[in-house]
Amino acid sequence: MIGTSISVGEWLTVIMMAVALGFDAFSLCLGLGMRGVGRWYMFRISLLIACFHMVLPIIGVQAGTYMSSLLGQITIFAAGGLLVLLGVHMIYNAFKEEGPEWRAMDSVAGSLLFSLSVSVDSFSVGVSLGMFHTNLMLTILAFGIFGGMMSAVGLMLGKRVGSRLFGEYGEAVGGAILFTFGLLFLI
Repeated sequence: MIGTSISVGEWLTVIMMAVALGFDAFSLCLGLGMRGVGRWYMFRISLLIACFHMVLPIIGVQAGTYMSSLLGQITIFAAGGLLVLLGVHMIYNAFKEEGPEWRAMDSVAGSLLFSLSVSVDSFSVGVSLGMFHTNLMLTILAFGIFGGMMSAVGLMLGKRVGSRLFGEYGEAVGGAILFTFGLLFLI
């Protein structure tokens, strides 16, 4: 255990949000894996996503903490609304017709841009969590571990199975989880 001061509810909230963000990374990496990427590329992408899933929430939590100090109780509604919108956005992206473009993904710059774009959602969730003063170490470790592991699984499964439909559902499930947490914050 990390410590006794962390409540079971906080553990569950952070883990569920990490899984939700991981589903987004999983679904996008599943599509990328269908291109037939190599092991080194899988490792590089997964590592970059894990790093961005840790760095961006730190920035987000700091921004959320600052907003909380400025706005007080209003931040609870802002955090809930942000999660609801993020969830709806992920669900929408899962079912829109056009597929992602994979141009220039093999370069280091392309890998960085892809990893950053996959991880941007973790900044928004970090802002929401910063408004609730969560345990920062738990949050960044969970986001990084789940983001990295789920992206690696997505890349490997995409390479072996190549099922686009499963990846779309993965992103939709992640969006539904964030949407539900947002509604719970608003209630």
